Amino acid sequence: MKVIAFKRELQGTGASRRLRKTGQTPGIVYGGTASPVAITLDHNALYHALKKEVFHASILDLEIDGVTEKVLLRDFQVHAYKQLVLHADFQRVDPNHKIHVKVPLHFINADVSPAVKLHGAVISHVMVELEISCLPANLPEFIVADLTKLDAGQSLHVKDIALPEGVTAIVHGDNQTVAIAVVPAGATAAEAEAAAPAAAAAPAAKAAAPAAAKPADKK
Repeated sequence: MKVIAFKRELQGTGASRRLRKTGQTPGIVYGGTASPVAITLDHNALYHALKKEVFHASILDLEIDGVTEKVLLRDFQVHAYKQLVLHADFQRVDPNHKIHVKVPLHFINADVSPAVKLHGAVISHVMVELEISCLPANLPEFIVADLTKLDAGQSLHVKDIALPEGVTAIVHGDNQTVAIAVVPAGATAAEAEAAAPAAAAAPAAKAAAPAAAKPADKK
């Protein structure tokens, strides 16, 4: 994905405010062996790019005054209530050095899992992104979390996720929980109520059954 930017000479709060009034967003590029470079970007293009998942978890081609660099979006700031991007930070990447980045989790097959299909459980997503380590060339746009085998009361952990080749999950502490299947209390109560009449009907039916006819006495 390509991003167009230009070097900016004026910096500071006042200069940044004037840039935003002209439809530009201030930013910075850092990392690698080169010095940090202050840049400006077209606000509307950046605003719409930030809505795309791929923009947050892929290597970007950042062109600055005709020279292209490989970068990652590392941070951005938005206005508290206006649709306004205030600043964007990009980090240069070396194709030969591993990067640490968080990528989105895509959950699949929840509807066919035993938890949902058999027990009406609700799948709660404890994590929505996963921190990974890989070479830039191996960076996936997202990681798939397959819920096919998840049953009620069970959890999906990081170790249960199949990672693409060359990608390693960075886990902080114990094996982290990614998702959990919980049966709502109301559903459990409803099942119990539905089972109660059936259980009560069984003894009643047995009692109402006609007794076997006794053989007639011989005279």
